[in-house]
Amino acid sequence: MDERQIPVVQTAGLTKIFKDFWRRNRVAAVNDLNIEVRRGEVFGLLGPNGSGKSTTIKMLLGLLYPTRGRIAIFGHPPTDVAVKSRIGFLPEDSYLYRYLNARETLDLYGRLFKLPAKHRDDRIEKLLDMVGLSTEGKRRVGEYSKGMARRIGLAQALINDPEFLILDEPTAGMDPIGMRQIKNVIRELADRGKTILLSSHLLADVEDVCDRVCILYGGQQRAEGPINELLRQDDRTQITTERLSDSTIERVRRVIRETENKDVIQVAPPADRLEAVFMRTVEQAQAANIVTAGAKSGGDLPDFIGTEEPTDLIGTLVSAADREVHKVTIEQVHASKPKPEEESRKKLIASLTDEKPPASLSTQSTPQPAIDETPRTKPVADQAVIDSLLKQEKDDSVG
Repeated sequence: MDERQIPVVQTAGLTKIFKDFWRRNRVAAVNDLNIEVRRGEVFGLLGPNGSGKSTTIKMLLGLLYPTRGRIAIFGHPPTDVAVKSRIGFLPEDSYLYRYLNARETLDLYGRLFKLPAKHRDDRIEKLLDMVGLSTEGKRRVGEYSKGMARRIGLAQALINDPEFLILDEPTAGMDPIGMRQIKNVIRELADRGKTILLSSHLLADVEDVCDRVCILYGGQQRAEGPINELLRQDDRTQITTERLSDSTIERVRRVIRETENKDVIQVAPPADRLEAVFMRTVEQAQAANIVTAGAKSGGDLPDFIGTEEPTDLIGTLVSAADREVHKVTIEQVHASKPKPEEESRKKLIASLTDEKPPASLSTQSTPQPAIDETPRTKPVADQAVIDSLLKQEKDDSVG
């Protein structure tokens, strides 16, 4: 069978049960999950906190072993090393080396994939330009904001030109412009044949970019299908036409042509918002008493929030910065000051070898005689003799 006809991801009865210290079943993080991610599509994996999304992703990456069930990535087990080189992964938290800059970070990941130096350099520049960090490429990653860290995280996930891309909360911490750019990148990657598994709590983002979605609750698959079908309301009919006057809106369809000479553009079931479908699915699961290890619906804000006295945070930071600058200045002064023993050693060596002392050690600015370029043989003091003379000079000064 042609590999292009094989789904990128297939799970059958996938289950992961975490046990307690006594090896008793504690929670079923994923329970009998059956999903299929096809080539070239953007597949959304949704659910509340604790619904099993992260556990599923870890099993797809081979970081966790399932309790039972099967997983196939490109028709192979997820533990196959050859499969891993075809995957790009952006975790929920960008685990980056904070003392490397953006270019060094991408170069590191390129080396891990054994990319030639020429290809690495070319890809690094293009990826930095794609995520808008070309001018910030030499800044340390530890100085980045969360949104900037997500951008460089997306770049590292694409450094190996993966066929399958797993994105966990790719737009977290980004401003609206950055979110729009990332969503455009995701759609463009799909148009170029990449397969993307997207996990996000920002349902508007999922609605904009995903072709199909799966909603989990309590580790179970509660809804799955094309995004348009899930959002469609079959019990209603929507009529779309050009802008009409108030009087025409009150008329029925048969009089639209007679009064406005305009045709109905579209008649179709109106689309619901993904957020409404998501909340309705969760409410149905809660009504069915489905057990979940995740968080429940939130309550009121605790009464202690906002009651504490504010602290002078700016003053604290400024004083701490002043102390650091003062500390660095003192250290630089001490480092640049010559040591007495080193200065004495240089003077003694110069006198023994009949050489001119260094300019930094000279105490007078009198002109020096011209240097005789005629080769000559001059005695060079042995290091042991120099050390003994220095020791004797030090003892005399102490005495």
